[in-house]
Amino acid sequence: MTIPMLPEYNMPSVDSFPKSKVEWPFEPNRAVFLIHDMQEYFLSFYKADSELITSLVDNLCRLKAYCKQHGIPVVYTAQPDNQSAQDRALLNDMWGPGLNHHPEQKKVVATLAPDDEDIVLVKWRYSAFQRSPLEHMMQEMQRDQLLIGGVYGHIGCLMTAVDAFMRDIKPFIVGDALGDFSEAEHRMALNYVAERCGKLVSTDNIVTTSEV
Repeated sequence: MTIPMLPEYNMPSVDSFPKSKVEWPFEPNRAVFLIHDMQEYFLSFYKADSELITSLVDNLCRLKAYCKQHGIPVVYTAQPDNQSAQDRALLNDMWGPGLNHHPEQKKVVATLAPDDEDIVLVKWRYSAFQRSPLEHMMQEMQRDQLLIGGVYGHIGCLMTAVDAFMRDIKPFIVGDALGDFSEAEHRMALNYVAERCGKLVSTDNIVTTSEV
């Protein structure tokens, strides 16, 4: 019922990304950057010296630095460590108690920790929009593009992208700033986004140009 120990695999390179169906330009003045579930608990299922996670954290740090330089709000999701049975609901059946049994691992990894200007949303379900003020916040900020990176690619990151699309918010998934259960599931998430709900970009696409 819990998350299994996860295998090492190589972070997909931009030259292996599927081609996105849409040609949306990334516009910093319309964007919000979502750092998804980068808590110690979720990264603990990879080996301690995982090159995948090193690459993931490095790319997310580069993206965050770019966002700070360009006035792009940075939003985090983080699951709480005191979820009631009612709050956790069907997640208990699928994944067990999760962070409830590991409260010491609830923090975002130190190298990527939120600062005072960042927004941290409580995460209740796969999509960051569920039971959260994310959509309302974006409307107030007059922003309709959501840049997404973090873990896990084919679960919360993908579901957030789909949910954004259905709310007329353009999702941009950073294909080399995701961690997943396996390379196959990582690539499944990339394929789905590219073909069905968003624009697939790389870290370099974002940090080296304002339009991708």
